[in-house]
Amino acid sequence: MKKIIGLVGPIASGKDVAKKYIEEKYGAESVKFSQMLRDVLNRLRIPIERENMQKLSLSLIENFGDDIFSKNIIEDANTKESDIVILDGVRRLSDISTVKKEGNFILIGVTADTKIRYERMKKRNENEGDKDKTFDDFIEDQKRGTEIHISDLIKQADYVLDNGGNLEDLYRQIDEVVVNFL
Repeated sequence: MKKIIGLVGPIASGKDVAKKYIEEKYGAESVKFSQMLRDVLNRLRIPIERENMQKLSLSLIENFGDDIFSKNIIEDANTKESDIVILDGVRRLSDISTVKKEGNFILIGVTADTKIRYERMKKRNENEGDKDKTFDDFIEDQKRGTEIHISDLIKQADYVLDNGGNLEDLYRQIDEVVVNFL
């Protein structure tokens, strides 16, 4: 049975850094909730911007149910060869509802100071327009429908990592969690 690790955190908190470390050190593979949205937006030739992904996400949930993403992500996870699969970008309790029923699941929250996260978001420029966003734009992004439940999910996480320090500190925290889970 696969061991599934869900990662949740606000924008640019370090979820991707945590994911890559677990992949490299423990041989995990990952599936990303947002990939489904990116695939649809690419196919429709709509810019992959945070706002477009949020609109599409809300529309899919409204029209196909709260568990549309969790059902799909379980199917994606089951296609992976590794016994450890990371769910990257958990946004709602419904994202993990089906996954929890499968067993062998932990939810890890990743947090960092807002100003640190803002600088990280601008630097990585993952979505169109990120590098040009003001701090106020960044704050507004976190109030949108797909982001508003993050703090509630972090409160329900099995473990919370503080990514306000250096990489070695984050890696140490990850090792403690993963070793206990395996």
